[in-house]
Amino acid sequence: MFETLRGGLETLRDGSWLTPRRARTYPLLLIIAYIGIIVMALATAHGAMDSTGRPLGTDFSLIWAAGRSVLAGDPALPFDPEQNFALLKRLFGPDTQAYGFAYPPYFLAVAAALAMLPYLWALLVWQGATLALYAWVIARSSGDRWVVVAAIGFPAAFINIGHGHNGFLTAFLLGGGLLALDRRPWLAGLCFALLAYKPQFGLLLPLALLAGGYWRAIIAAMLGVIVMTGLSIWAFGVGSWIAFRDSLPFTRTVVVEQGNTGWEKIQSSFAAARALGASVGVAYAVQGAVTLLVIAATIWLWRSGADRRLKYAAVIIGSLLVTPYSLDYDMVALAPALAFALSHAWEFGFRPWQKTGLAAVYVAPFLTRMVAGATFVPLGLLAMLAFFAMVLVRAKSGDGDVENSGPGEFHQRAEGAVGRR
Repeated sequence: MFETLRGGLETLRDGSWLTPRRARTYPLLLIIAYIGIIVMALATAHGAMDSTGRPLGTDFSLIWAAGRSVLAGDPALPFDPEQNFALLKRLFGPDTQAYGFAYPPYFLAVAAALAMLPYLWALLVWQGATLALYAWVIARSSGDRWVVVAAIGFPAAFINIGHGHNGFLTAFLLGGGLLALDRRPWLAGLCFALLAYKPQFGLLLPLALLAGGYWRAIIAAMLGVIVMTGLSIWAFGVGSWIAFRDSLPFTRTVVVEQGNTGWEKIQSSFAAARALGASVGVAYAVQGAVTLLVIAATIWLWRSGADRRLKYAAVIIGSLLVTPYSLDYDMVALAPALAFALSHAWEFGFRPWQKTGLAAVYVAPFLTRMVAGATFVPLGLLAMLAFFAMVLVRAKSGDGDVENSGPGEFHQRAEGAVGRR
């Protein structure tokens, strides 16, 4: 018995259980299952509504409805919870659930463009276009087509599709901006500026850029945000920004602090503390402690000579950890971080437990909502913390330090690693 247990632990330690064949087969099986579920949902739907009476793509209904409001000449309406809920009921029926529009007015332009299409076509275009961007950035991050397949099979990707959400876009902007950082810093800055549509993910990235001395990217991001803000005021009026400001207390209290979304869906230290019964003040203190630790570790890493792929992975993971409001569908942004970590490991070798650890991170989004709902164990949060720690430990080892390398060496190393695997 002990020999069997020891053998099992050794298999997990060296990752020999995850053979190349399994690494390719499991994501394909997941994709087949996703397609089956999507086909079944469409087959049992009644127009734009699924069999349970909710809009297909659930949260996307909020974006489309906001776009319809903009096209009707009332861009401030989505930020008023009562009026927005009434609009959703008019568009999707009296049994529609309440969803809050928490995006800055920048996102109204996307919403308005999508609202020019019928709902199901808009949902298809939105998910198809952002999925293509997501697949492209994974291909560029890893240089391997099977990693792209694995990224499409990533459980967080399916959760994102089920909600009709924007995780693919977030992953593209984070991963694409980081890929462009050394060779095209102005393009990187533009990607980071566009990420302002989800401002809760914008705390860590500027600090990492400052630590790394990426001044051109910082300037480009600042200019991008200024231009975007000016264009949004020109297009939607200053009233939309006033309405957005006035909606923030509702978002903070009802959505974040009271957990109206569901604690099991929110993958943050704050939500974990609240789910376990902590007061709002204690939960903020826990979140603050985690945030400060992640910021300190990220600044250390970005000031070091560690391989850029590890820096990129850390800042993506950290961006999800430092905010009190990060959901399970946002975990799709971990895909480029996994791709960066894999690219590094293929070149310098896997450390003990690394294969099994990365596989656990990959599976975590599938289980986290169920586990947290049943036991209050924040599996998604624990997986991200473990992933962040793995990246730091790997950086501490000094594998692939590029302190004295030129700006193009990361790309040469990534391509060479794929060729030598």
